[in-house]
Amino acid sequence: MSLLLRWQRPAVAIYLRDGCCRQAGLVSRSPATDGYGTVVNPEKFLNQDFQQLKQYCLIRRVRFVDDMFPPDRNSIGEGLLSPTDMARVVWLRPGKLVPNPSFTVDGVSRFDFGQGLVGNCWFLASIGALTFQTYIFEQVVPLQQRYEEDYCGLFHFKFWRFGRWVDVVIDDKLPTIDGRLIFVHSTDPTEFWPALLEKAYAKVCGSYADMNAGTPAEAMVDFTGGVHVCVQLADPPHNLWELMCRAGQSKSLMGCGTPQGTSENTVLPNGLVQGHAYTVTGVKQVMSQGTPVNLVRVWNPWGQGEWKGDWSDKSPFWQTVSPEDREMCLSVADDGEFWMTQEDFCRFYSDLDICCLCPDFLDGTSSCHWKTSFYDGRWVAGTTAGGCMNNLGTVRIYKSTKYF
Repeated sequence: MSLLLRWQRPAVAIYLRDGCCRQAGLVSRSPATDGYGTVVNPEKFLNQDFQQLKQYCLIRRVRFVDDMFPPDRNSIGEGLLSPTDMARVVWLRPGKLVPNPSFTVDGVSRFDFGQGLVGNCWFLASIGALTFQTYIFEQVVPLQQRYEEDYCGLFHFKFWRFGRWVDVVIDDKLPTIDGRLIFVHSTDPTEFWPALLEKAYAKVCGSYADMNAGTPAEAMVDFTGGVHVCVQLADPPHNLWELMCRAGQSKSLMGCGTPQGTSENTVLPNGLVQGHAYTVTGVKQVMSQGTPVNLVRVWNPWGQGEWKGDWSDKSPFWQTVSPEDREMCLSVADDGEFWMTQEDFCRFYSDLDICCLCPDFLDGTSSCHWKTSFYDGRWVAGTTAGGCMNNLGTVRIYKSTKYF
């Protein structure tokens, strides 16, 4: 059985249960006590103050242009586009793309968007999981932002980075070719929260190209500041089903990934994509001809392309369950979402990532008490940075798979 519980980034929170935990080696310094850097009082990323910038633009009746993440080739980065395509890129505001743009249309959903040219399925899979947790989503994506009122081309988002929440300001100029978005795009062309959220995260990373390949755990932690659990599905814990059910009932984000293939984004005959990140969107036990079957629902951030095996959308197995379960679970549409058995899930996926604000769901009981200890510091080569398997006193570096 392989299960890894950790808090990412150099600012570390170590969770202790029954006084047993190996602490990470960090050079510690006292955490801030003024409340600055919290989700309600985040740091201003690159010292850009959203409210001040907004007032400036509204008073002077100008639209914001972000000099810290300018609409040019440097913000796109190297390697994503050919020189020919890069020369064709035009940065346009949503009002130049559609007559009446909106930040959101009829709420938010994982079905609102699909992946673009950048290989950030890991990021979009995490957004898909985030849409299930309204409270957490609204911390990351302030929904009071509008195109209909007080519009000045300025938006902001919040991420947890290196132990603190940061407020990230962007303008709404988006890269296009021939009038179409080249990165994440919405299924409703008038809805722009997915593209703007992606741009804000690209700014934090450095460029869109710097989002090319990553792990769902990275984005999940940045969306929550939570604790991350990684389950290696080749050797899962005996209580995997109970663990997933408890995670599904708590404020958890769940993602998973397929093993790497010989080339990127190869679609297998069974419909799954090699080396690709997915979102776990649900778990349910159904009765099939008197036998309980544990099913896992998975979503492809491409917004299309699905599993073709047992319990897929058109599988005859759906005729063996009650009409109520069939109506509740089954949606025959090429929307990227599908069901599969827990056994097939473990067989065809390599790892499961669960991110939650607190690890209480691991136990499923209120009798277990967790303690939190925060360490805010830095890695020092040869002292606190390391990870040799023969020297477990140093910080471990865990191998992780990057998804495109």
